[in-house]
Amino acid sequence: QVQVEESGGGLVQAGGSLRLRCTASKFDGYAMAWFRQAPGKEREWVSCISASGGSKSDARFVKGRFAISRDNAKKIVYLQMRDLQPEDTGTYYCAADQSEYCSGSFPSDWGQGTQVTVSS
Repeated sequence: QVQVEESGGGLVQAGGSLRLRCTASKFDGYAMAWFRQAPGKEREWVSCISASGGSKSDARFVKGRFAISRDNAKKIVYLQMRDLQPEDTGTYYCAADQSEYCSGSFPSDWGQGTQVTVSS
Protein backbone atom coordinates (compact mmCIF):
# COMPACT_ATOMS: atom_id res chain seq x y z
CA GLN A 1 0.00 0.00 0.00
CA VAL A 2 1.30 3.44 -0.93
CA GLN A 3 1.95 5.71 2.02
CA VAL A 4 1.08 9.36 1.46
CA GLU A 5 1.17 12.28 3.83
CA GLU A 6 -0.17 15.71 2.97
CA SER A 7 0.22 18.77 5.16
CA GLY A 8 0.15 22.54 5.09
CA GLY A 9 -3.57 23.17 4.91
CA GLY A 10 -5.36 25.64 7.10
CA LEU A 11 -7.84 28.47 7.34
CA VAL A 12 -7.11 31.59 5.34
CA GLN A 13 -9.02 34.62 4.20
CA ALA A 14 -9.84 35.17 0.56
CA GLY A 15 -6.77 36.42 -1.24
CA GLY A 16 -4.45 34.57 1.12
CA SER A 17 -1.81 31.96 0.42
CA LEU A 18 -0.87 28.50 1.57
CA ARG A 19 1.84 26.04 0.68
CA LEU A 20 0.92 22.40 0.76
CA ARG A 21 3.49 19.65 0.95
CA CYS A 22 3.36 15.97 0.35
CA THR A 23 5.60 13.01 0.94
CA ALA A 24 4.88 9.62 -0.56
CA SER A 25 6.44 6.21 -0.56
CA LYS A 26 5.83 6.10 -4.34
CA PHE A 27 7.84 9.11 -5.49
CA ASP A 28 11.09 8.39 -7.31
CA GLY A 29 10.57 8.17 -11.04
CA TYR A 30 6.89 9.12 -10.89
CA ALA A 31 5.01 12.22 -11.83
CA MET A 32 3.18 13.62 -8.82
CA ALA A 33 -0.24 15.21 -8.82
CA TRP A 34 -2.49 17.17 -6.53
CA PHE A 35 -6.23 16.66 -6.32
CA ARG A 36 -8.96 18.26 -4.28
CA GLN A 37 -12.47 17.53 -3.13
CA ALA A 38 -14.90 20.21 -2.08
CA PRO A 39 -17.78 19.37 0.23
CA GLY A 40 -20.55 17.65 -1.70
CA LYS A 41 -18.53 17.54 -4.91
CA GLU A 42 -16.48 14.96 -6.72
CA ARG A 43 -12.75 14.83 -6.36
CA GLU A 44 -10.96 16.74 -9.10
CA TRP A 45 -7.47 16.93 -10.49
CA VAL A 46 -5.59 20.15 -9.74
CA SER A 47 -2.02 20.02 -10.94
CA CYS A 48 0.76 17.63 -11.91
CA ILE A 49 4.52 17.68 -12.25
CA SER A 50 6.65 15.16 -14.12
CA ALA A 51 9.24 13.04 -12.36
CA SER A 52 12.07 15.31 -13.48
CA GLY A 53 10.13 18.44 -12.68
CA GLY A 54 10.56 19.65 -16.22
CA SER A 55 6.91 19.42 -17.19
CA LYS A 56 3.90 20.78 -15.32
CA SER A 57 0.22 21.06 -16.01
CA ASP A 58 -2.70 22.66 -14.20
CA ALA A 59 -6.46 22.52 -14.24
CA ARG A 60 -8.13 25.50 -15.86
CA PHE A 61 -9.49 26.80 -12.57
CA VAL A 62 -5.94 27.28 -11.28
CA LYS A 63 -5.58 30.32 -13.56
CA GLY A 64 -1.94 30.81 -12.66
CA ARG A 65 -2.64 31.04 -8.93
CA PHE A 66 -1.08 27.72 -7.94
CA ALA A 67 2.45 26.48 -8.57
CA ILE A 68 3.46 22.87 -8.22
CA SER A 69 7.07 21.97 -7.55
CA ARG A 70 9.09 19.07 -6.24
CA ASP A 71 12.33 18.47 -4.41
CA ASN A 72 13.54 15.09 -5.58
CA ALA A 73 16.38 15.00 -3.08
CA LYS A 74 13.93 15.39 -0.21
CA LYS A 75 11.13 13.49 -1.96
CA ILE A 76 8.61 16.23 -1.36
CA VAL A 77 6.09 17.76 -3.72
CA TYR A 78 4.67 21.18 -3.01
CA LEU A 79 1.64 23.15 -4.08
CA GLN A 80 2.06 26.86 -3.56
CA MET A 81 -1.36 28.46 -3.64
CA ARG A 82 -1.99 32.19 -3.75
CA ASP A 83 -5.03 34.40 -4.20
CA LEU A 84 -7.15 31.68 -2.64
CA GLN A 85 -10.89 32.00 -2.98
CA PRO A 86 -13.79 30.40 -1.07
CA GLU A 87 -14.35 28.02 -3.99
CA ASP A 88 -10.89 26.61 -3.35
CA THR A 89 -12.10 25.22 -0.05
CA GLY A 90 -11.77 21.46 0.20
CA THR A 91 -9.54 18.60 1.12
CA TYR A 92 -6.38 18.44 -0.93
CA TYR A 93 -4.67 15.17 -1.76
CA CYS A 94 -1.51 14.22 -3.56
CA ALA A 95 -0.65 11.02 -5.33
CA ALA A 96 1.85 9.51 -7.69
CA ASP A 97 0.86 9.23 -11.33
CA GLN A 98 1.23 6.00 -13.28
CA SER A 99 4.58 6.88 -14.83
CA GLU A 100 7.20 9.62 -15.00
CA TYR A 101 4.81 11.75 -17.06
CA CYS A 102 1.51 13.31 -16.09
CA SER A 103 -1.51 11.41 -17.34
CA GLY A 104 -4.32 12.91 -15.30
CA SER A 105 -5.20 9.52 -13.90
CA PHE A 106 -6.65 9.07 -10.44
CA PRO A 107 -4.93 6.69 -8.04
CA SER A 108 -6.61 3.81 -6.28
CA ASP A 109 -5.07 4.66 -2.92
CA TRP A 110 -5.40 7.99 -1.20
CA GLY A 111 -3.85 9.61 1.85
CA GLN A 112 -5.79 11.50 4.49
CA GLY A 113 -5.44 14.79 2.67
CA THR A 114 -5.05 18.23 4.15
CA GLN A 115 -7.96 20.60 4.69
CA VAL A 116 -7.97 24.02 3.07
CA THR A 117 -10.65 26.46 4.15
CA VAL A 118 -10.93 29.88 2.59
CA SER A 119 -13.21 32.39 4.23
CA SER A 120 -14.79 35.27 2.35
